[in-house]
Order: sequence, then C-alpha cells, then structure tokens
Amino acid sequence: MCGIAGLITAAPIDLDHGVRLAASMSDTLLHRGPDEGDSYVDPSRRVVLAHRRLAIIDLSPAGHQPMTSRSGRWTVVFNGEIYNHESVRSELAGTGAVFRGRSDTETLVEAIDRWGIQGALERTNGMFALAAWDDVDHRLLLARDRLGEKPLYWTRQGSTFAFASELRALRVVPGIDLRIDAGAAAAMLRWSFVPHPATIYDGVRQLAPGGLLEVTFDDHVYVHERQWWSLTDTIERSLGSPSNNTVESAADELEPLLAEAVGSRLQSDVPLGAFLSGGIDSSLVAAFAQRAGGGTLRTFTISMPDIGFDESGHATAVARHLGTDHTTVQLRAADAFELIPQLPAIWDEPFADPSMLPTALLCSAARTRLTVCLGGDGGDELFAGYNRHALGASMHRRLLRVPNSVRRAGAAAVLWPSPAAVDRVADVANRVIPASRQIPNLGDKVQKAGSLLGSRDDAWATLAQIWPQSALGAEASGPSVPTLARPIDSVEQMMLADTSSVLPDQMLVKLDRASMAASLEVRAPLLDHRLLEWAWRQPIGVKTSGGVGKLVLRRVAERVLPPEIVRRPKMGFDPPLAGWLRNELKPWAADLLADPQSVSEGWIDGAEVQRAWSEHLSGTRNWEYRLWGVLMLEAWLAQHDPPVTDR
Repeated sequence: MCGIAGLITAAPIDLDHGVRLAASMSDTLLHRGPDEGDSYVDPSRRVVLAHRRLAIIDLSPAGHQPMTSRSGRWTVVFNGEIYNHESVRSELAGTGAVFRGRSDTETLVEAIDRWGIQGALERTNGMFALAAWDDVDHRLLLARDRLGEKPLYWTRQGSTFAFASELRALRVVPGIDLRIDAGAAAAMLRWSFVPHPATIYDGVRQLAPGGLLEVTFDDHVYVHERQWWSLTDTIERSLGSPSNNTVESAADELEPLLAEAVGSRLQSDVPLGAFLSGGIDSSLVAAFAQRAGGGTLRTFTISMPDIGFDESGHATAVARHLGTDHTTVQLRAADAFELIPQLPAIWDEPFADPSMLPTALLCSAARTRLTVCLGGDGGDELFAGYNRHALGASMHRRLLRVPNSVRRAGAAAVLWPSPAAVDRVADVANRVIPASRQIPNLGDKVQKAGSLLGSRDDAWATLAQIWPQSALGAEASGPSVPTLARPIDSVEQMMLADTSSVLPDQMLVKLDRASMAASLEVRAPLLDHRLLEWAWRQPIGVKTSGGVGKLVLRRVAERVLPPEIVRRPKMGFDPPLAGWLRNELKPWAADLLADPQSVSEGWIDGAEVQRAWSEHLSGTRNWEYRLWGVLMLEAWLAQHDPPVTDR
C-alpha cells in the first residue's frame, strides 16, 4: 500500500523546483508509505509524480516507484494491490513481455503498455488508485478501483492540475486555493461524510469509484473524466441474467467464490493476518484464509471492556474453532480519549462515523504485529446486512399506505420516550429473552423507526441521515445514488444507495484512513467484484427475509463456524459516546460547542445544536450521532482553519 501525488503545469518548471515540490507532497503522505519515497519529472519539466511506498510484494529495488515500462512510454505511481497480477503477468509473458521483478506494479505498467489503460484495468482484480504518464501522447491518466477502496483527489486551478491520495498533499502546492464548500460542510453534518465527487474544498474533487481521468495540456490544462467501470452497468447485466437459487443452492455456489476471493488476497512478502471480531463477516474471511493459507493464520482482535465494548470472547471462540494463532490486545478508555484529538488529522477531511475511533485503535494495535490484514468489510452492502435492509424498506413500504395524520400521531407516540428509557425497559426484558433474540441499542432503533413513521421522504435518506436537511443552513450535497433502467425491490434500492455512496464515502474512507495512519494494509475479500456480480444475480429472498439479513452468508457460515456465532445478532462497532459526552468528554465538547464556526457560517441552525446538547446532557434524548458530527467538524476547523467559500 502506498501514497501517490503529482501535478501538471501549463509552463515548464525548474527541475530542482519540481523535485522539491514532489518531495513536499510526498512527505505529507509518509504514513501511507514509510519504506521509501521517490519522484519523477518528465523531460518537458511539466509533469511531476511522487510516490511513498509501503512494500508488500517484491521488497527488492525492482519494486521501486515511480516505475517506467520497458518501452519507456509509461511511468506509473500506484497505490494498492492487484490480486490476480500473476495471471495477468502470464498472459503478458505469452505476448513476449519480459519482467525485471515480481511486483504487481510492474505487471500493471506493462499491461498498460501492451493493452492500453482500459484493457489493462478490465483485466485487474484489485484495489487501487494510480497515475500513469504517457510520454508519447503527452497525457496523464488517473484511475480508481471499481468500488472505491483507495482514494484519489484532484483539482485544476489556473495553469496547474494536482492530484493526491489525501487532501493534505494538495495543501503544500503553491497557488492551490483551498476554500470550504458550504454544501459539502452541510453534507458532512447530514450524512457524517462528504459524498463524492465533492470534497470539503470548493474546486477539489474525488475521482469516482471506477473513474478514469485524462489530463492533457498545451498553454492550458484540459481534463476529461469518464468511467472505465460502471456499477450500474454491472448490476444491470447481473439483473439481466437472474438466478432462481434457493438459499441452500446459492450457498453451494457462494462457498467456492468466497474461498477464491479470500485465497487471492493472501499473497504477501510481509506478515499477514486477519481481523476477527466474532461477527459473521470477519469470521468467514478468517475461516477461508485459515483453510487456504497452508499454515496457521494470525488473527487479531481488541478488547475494551472498560468502555463497554468487548467482543473478544466471541472472537476467541472462533479462533479456537478455526485453530488460528490468535492475539487479543487490551485497550483502556484512556487510549480512546488520548486518540480523539488526533482524529481530525488522521481523517484529513471532516468525518464523523463514531466507529472511526475503535477502528483506528484496532489498526494501530494490529500494526505492532502485522503489515497486512484481511477484513470483513462489504458483507452488509452486498448481502443486505444493515437493519434498514432487513426491516426498514418493508416497513416504509407498508407505512406509505397509512394516512398522514395517523402516521404523525404514531410517530409522536413512538418518539415520546427517550432512548435511555427504552433501553432501561429492554435491559429488564433481556433478563428473560434469549441472547439470540435481543436487539442491541434498542432505544436508538426505536428513534429511527419513529422518524421513518413520520416521514414520507425516501426511506434510505430518512434512515441514513444524521441531521435533517431542515436543520441545515446550506443545501447538503447529496450522495451519488444512481438509477437503474430495470425495476428493483425496495430493499435493493437501499443496497444500491449503500454500495454507491455509503460504502466508498464512509465505510472505506474509515478503513483507509485508520489503516494508513498506522501504515497497515487492509484487504477486503468480500468486495471482490465477482462477488458483487454474483450477489446481484440472486433473488432478494436469498439475501434477506423475515427481518433477517445476509441469509446466504449465514448458510455458508453454518458450514464452517460455531452455531452461536451464526446466530448472534448484528453488533455495532461504536464506542459509548452517549455516556462519554455526558461525562469524560463533556469539557472538550462544551468548549467546541461554545462558539461553533459551523453555526456562524450558517451551515447549521445554532438553536438546534444547543437544543440537542441540552437534551443530551439531561438524558431526555440521545443525540450522540448529531453531536459527534458537529464536534468532528468543529475539531477539524480548529486544526485547519481554512477560509470559507462565499455563499
């Protein structure tokens, strides 16, 4: 895993200046590639490429970047892994290609040289962001993987085009004007993340998942953006060849696909292991990795019992069942509190998923023993694992038949008790209810149900949003949710929204920044694009039915995991923010909320923020997610203090 950056200027630059500028951009990305760094300045002195390397495959100098093809035409900087690079390399060798080393980067640059960018990328199975300079046609190509596992940002301002793996590298480029986009700030408050292609900065964009950018120049710089891979086209093709599988027959098909996806991600010249939370997704990945690895897999979990989060017992049970070499690292609440002030710097852009905190702690702890980890990300999006998939869509469909007046009255009744009061009742009931039928965080889920009951808006937006648009002073940038020509089920509509936006903009941003801050590579076998294609061919009843999600994954899990793991209800990875904000974090939060810049800039209603803070402190409502969003934005502003776009 690595960090990349670079720029194009309309006029030649001094060679030494280009090298220094590349070094400045590269230095900001040291955490993404601590092993080595270098740069390239093209002969015209108008193109600069910078690279930081975290060496995973071929640790020798033959894996060094920037890397130029044997023909001399293409020079590449690459961040990611091509899991099928050996088969691609074999195909290239059949056409006469000769290789100097074993790295997947060399395979990629020679594939681009042989087949062009489209032909090369279509042959890949991997996660990546890359820049490829064509010294014959004098153009720069940027590309991002299918589902957006690796980030890539770019901006064109005046006579300069610049790109980087993270926004921080753009801040050191002279002449780049970085001003906050009010719509993006409002979007972060509404969704807890900034949806692509927007960024927090006006005029700076994220390259979309599956995106390809071509940059050319004469006296000016020109940019053309298109998709080399399309989620909607892929889903349309899958829907066009539907399966009539039952859950059992689907599990028969899925099991070897999972084994192949996991097995292809085990190649590494450095220590490799797997995260193990004791949930279905990570446990399945660990099970297939242990089966395919040819040795004892290292598995890793964290235990934080003093902050109310401890799945280490479940993880240990899975590890014992699988026979892995398992490590549990004990963390204290103090570890979490010490990390909170660093979160804005780690994420580099305002971001407010509360599980960012334990994810960062997990990655940091894992890096002490591993360089590469497998994770279970993607199972919810591909196999209908979120509560809003299993319950929300069908509930909303039925509620739309109820008159508005009845729905509003029902919503008021449901929302009247505080989440804390609901949780107290649930705690009493759980003394006699089997663990497999208990609902974690019931108070918050009742609040979501009440919001859905009172809304006639899009069900996904109602359930996914943190702050409603009515509380925001600027129109929030909306997630890039595509439409399909073929009709799909309401649950599939939610899955499409989550896969196209929440996955790349929230879940994978969380994973990328947390892991890269620790110089740890995390691979997600469940995001293999072949699994996505297969999942969308399956009838919805294979994925969710009767309020239970991930049915086919559960059926496969029954074959390889202890039954108590398969029966466990879905658990979140969020820390106990509600209590922290009323106690340990209260002084920190009160200071940030005393004079919030998000209010003074008009991005959010100050009265709504203060009401949420007051109600939360009193315990009448649990507004931890809303408050966390405001606090993360304010903490980021306090660290970066950028100017604001005029509205």
